[in-house]
Amino acid sequence: MKTYKVKSITVSKKPGGKEDNLRTAFIGLFQENNPHLIAKPPLKVIEIKDVEKVRLRDLRNVSFYLVGNDIVINDLTEINLDYKDYILTLTGKQKLPE
Repeated sequence: MKTYKVKSITVSKKPGGKEDNLRTAFIGLFQENNPHLIAKPPLKVIEIKDVEKVRLRDLRNVSFYLVGNDIVINDLTEINLDYKDYILTLTGKQKLPE
């Protein structure tokens, strides 16, 4: 498992893919909330190949944007990425506004 100290992330997929339903997932790491609204590149982009699905565990402020087909997770203090058996599991800590 890899842990990153960031404020928000985006989860997206590379277009296309193999016939076996595995895709490449992209995780963009940011130090600002709502990164899709700003014109700043991510601190880092993590590319994970051969992903069947992404599981979100114990995360509450999660948004799916239909226009870009991206998931945005805000108010993070850290995010953990664990890849095993074609499944990418995201867990983390959030400091939600009151």
